[in-house]
Amino acid sequence: MRFDEGADLDTSQVDDQRGRGLGGRVAVGGGGVGLVGLLLYFLLSQLSGGPASPLPNGLPGLGAGQSADNTQISQSCQHGRDANTALDCEVVAVVNSLDDYWAGAFASSGRTYRKPRITFFNGGVNSACGSASSEAGPFYCPADRESYVDLRFFQELEQRFGAKGGPFARAYVIAHEYGHHVQNLLGTSRRVQAGDSGPTSGSVRLELQADCYAGVWAKNASTTPGSSGRPLIVDVTDADVSAALDTASRIGDDYIQTQLGGGQVNESEFTHGTSAQRQKWYLTGYQSGDLTSCDTFDTGDLG
Repeated sequence: MRFDEGADLDTSQVDDQRGRGLGGRVAVGGGGVGLVGLLLYFLLSQLSGGPASPLPNGLPGLGAGQSADNTQISQSCQHGRDANTALDCEVVAVVNSLDDYWAGAFASSGRTYRKPRITFFNGGVNSACGSASSEAGPFYCPADRESYVDLRFFQELEQRFGAKGGPFARAYVIAHEYGHHVQNLLGTSRRVQAGDSGPTSGSVRLELQADCYAGVWAKNASTTPGSSGRPLIVDVTDADVSAALDTASRIGDDYIQTQLGGGQVNESEFTHGTSAQRQKWYLTGYQSGDLTSCDTFDTGDLG
């Protein structure tokens, strides 16, 4: 996977709060840093759109009356060639592609799509859902329709979770959070009660549907035209899809409980689905390219 070198990037919906945290930009393939407590947090809320965790002492967030500084990212992330070399620009390009796809999908069904915002942060952040530290991983807050991501999480996926990584695998993570935004716009999120858990729970169904939505976008990404009239994402390969599926396998409830938490599988605590289920539903979306294949709420077979 790569990005159209000459395509224009739009950073207008990005809130860049990294200058308030612990570092600056991250190059694609650059080294990661340890995020204290990441594994423990993931036992409780893996890639969740649910409640955020409290900010640990000393981690900065964006307080009332403060604003992000988007000057650097708007100057650095202007074209597709920038997305091929810098991680923040890569995420901007993925966000642009996701918005292009979902705007068209909503329009085709007579609905109006509203773009979410995305916040880049280091260390900690405040959202309308509460404050969170980097241990939360990427998360979507339905209250402010914004996704939050510490870009160093992607190095953690490779270094601690053992994921293959790569741009398409990272795009899966962002596309999954966008899936939660779509569920919020459609009202699907309201079908799930807070604290719901278990192998067939509404929480699991919501997460697997978000995986399926990510797969549908992935299938259509290389044919969805951007602002230039050409697809922003090009050259998606079987290896890219394999890397995304590998990432899905590393964030299943069963994998995290046994491989990262050192415990036994406890299905009553499932909130996101097994590794096999997450792979199945991403692949369901990817193979069909059709949103109607993603109805995880009305099926008796989650895989």
